[in-house]
Amino acid sequence: MRAAEKVIITTAVTGSVHVPSQSPYLPLSAEQVAEAALEAVEAGSAVVHLHARQPDGRPTFEPEVFERIVGRITARTDAVINITTGGSPAMTMEQRLAAAVRLRPELASMNMGSMNFVYSGMADRVTDWKHDWERPHVLTSYSRPFINTFETIEHALRTLGESGTRFEYECYDIGHLYSLAHFVDRGLAKPPLLIQGVFGVLGGIGADHENLDHMVRVADKLFGDDYFFSAFAAGRDQMRFATHSALLGGHVRVGLEDSLWIGKGRLARSNAQQVRKIRSLVEDADRQIATPADARAMLALRGVTDIDRSTVS
Repeated sequence: MRAAEKVIITTAVTGSVHVPSQSPYLPLSAEQVAEAALEAVEAGSAVVHLHARQPDGRPTFEPEVFERIVGRITARTDAVINITTGGSPAMTMEQRLAAAVRLRPELASMNMGSMNFVYSGMADRVTDWKHDWERPHVLTSYSRPFINTFETIEHALRTLGESGTRFEYECYDIGHLYSLAHFVDRGLAKPPLLIQGVFGVLGGIGADHENLDHMVRVADKLFGDDYFFSAFAAGRDQMRFATHSALLGGHVRVGLEDSLWIGKGRLARSNAQQVRKIRSLVEDADRQIATPADARAMLALRGVTDIDRSTVS
């Protein structure tokens, strides 16, 4: 792993998994997602990882919604924009790529393999559903796999790479590292890599700290000094895994996409609240927080161009 002098905080603002019935603080509309992202940047986040939703919270791939989100963010900050290509398992790959193809962000997420991505257990903890779409959305994850074939990964790498987009490689298990190595060997994934280790999703690697150490050891064997590492765990283990990653010399990710909580039994009231907490933990460990400019330099991002601005004007 390439040890970083400064820690990049990524904030995953809303995602597509959690539903409005779980928390009144989950950003839904384009305006809410943008404002939540701006608050996170002000709190210390260098990167914002973006999904989009309809006003009722339903996940959407519509580029026009992403444009409204990104336009508000770029008008007021220089934060690095990371647009999802994960979307939701209910979307086609073409739909999942639509916003990133239109907006050509500096970063896009890239899920490195097909998997069971199960969050149906949420249904057992919700007693009052706000919208008719929520319960089927949650329960369907038990029967619908999240498809990311090598063909679709290659298509996304080629399509987005042509416009200078680089990638946050999301690895939910050890095998995903070997899949990434395949694309590195073929020259389609280029160092410095940003590997995002994802822990605690049912169907992927568990939220065990030994698993985090193991993932880094395997990545070291495969990629040597050609990658930066970041990690997060879903739900209650969010802060512990982010802190572990920082202590190893890596980066961190927080946000309401990954966890709705700020502490045991306490809902986070904002993404910024989680950013402030992880920033305090990182700084207490005598590590500095990266600015957007620092993140661009480390990750070899192209920076914001006039063409980028024209896509959201």
